[in-house]
Amino acid sequence: MDRNRRTELLARADADQVRLLAETFLSHRNVADELDIINPPEVGMVMMQVREPVCKERFHLGEVVVTRAEVAVAGLRGWAMRTGADRETALAAALLDACAEHDTEFANDVHSLCEITASHLAADERREWDELRATAVSFEELD
Repeated sequence: MDRNRRTELLARADADQVRLLAETFLSHRNVADELDIINPPEVGMVMMQVREPVCKERFHLGEVVVTRAEVAVAGLRGWAMRTGADRETALAAALLDACAEHDTEFANDVHSLCEITASHLAADERREWDELRATAVSFEELD
């Protein structure tokens, strides 16, 4: 899993699971000397872009509240941005991103969390399409 996909999934992962996994990492490793908070969790706004489904053109939908954080573990950086104003979870997600770069044992746990998140997101999308399928309109062509 590449870093872009990992940070995307950590941004959408269950907040409780993200915090729990970060706490597990912190309790099993003495990272006090290795952990630097480069950018503490900061709440702000970003412009959300979406792609229109027919013509595939991008447009600005509006601004959304996000929280971002950046850390380093033993010099390896981790970064996260999550929607909402949840500073603790954004910091935990940044720590997990750094863990995935730094520690093999916990990297596997982070990747497992990301795979579970991807599976849940795919299932949600399938359910949504199944609901929308019932509203499809079929047109007949007249000669």
